Amino acid sequence: MADDLKSADIGLIQRIIPHRYPFLLVDKVVDIDGYQSARGIKNVTMNEPHFQGHFPSKPIMPGVTIVEAMAQTSAVMVGVALDMADKNLLVYFMGIDKCKFRRMVVPGDVLEMQLTTTRGKPGGKVWKFAGTATVDGDVACEVEFTAMMDLPKE
Repeated sequence: MADDLKSADIGLIQRIIPHRYPFLLVDKVVDIDGYQSARGIKNVTMNEPHFQGHFPSKPIMPGVTIVEAMAQTSAVMVGVALDMADKNLLVYFMGIDKCKFRRMVVPGDVLEMQLTTTRGKPGGKVWKFAGTATVDGDVACEVEFTAMMDLPKE
């Protein structure tokens, strides 16, 4: 099974999801196992715009951007699995549940996001995911969320 795992670099990510600076929040997605699971990587840097105001004397990555990075990871996972590059995939949050923040994420951290599909199938619009974001093995965030995949018509 390990030989079947796929990955997406920043070029492929940008071909799958429409997000761009300053709201593209995942640098690569690795260990993509179909549409079942994947691991996203986000290199947190001081030059990100949210650190100007959150907070100037103690920069902390906002929790909502951590959850958004996890959602982008799941969209890329599904996009790779369903061959959605260059097909104008749009994904919308429908709900965020059981969200817990356990550790601050700061510039210099590498945020690793493990996502698992709990509901969804090719052709389906509504998908559910569970995710855990870690830094150096310490849990930063746990969340479950529901998203609508606006799949282009063939």
